[in-house]
Amino acid sequence: MHCARIRTALSARLDGEELPPGLTDRRLDCHLSGCADCRHWQARAQALTADIGRAAAHAEGATASVDALLAGLRSRSALD
Repeated sequence: MHCARIRTALSARLDGEELPPGLTDRRLDCHLSGCADCRHWQARAQALTADIGRAAAHAEGATASVDALLAGLRSRSALD
């Protein structure tokens, strides 16, 4: 199975959306158990979601917090 399709499904699962047709949670977990790249992608997606959630909760209208979040995200993507 192509990792791009798995990552689309992981994104849907992370967002609480339905999985694409033909994919199940078990199938995703099976792929993740054998694919380090997708496990890494999932961890980064979970971290990004958490960062955005924290920023949204603490930064309503606070430009400095948004700037700090963006700077952190840019530094993370530079490391990958």
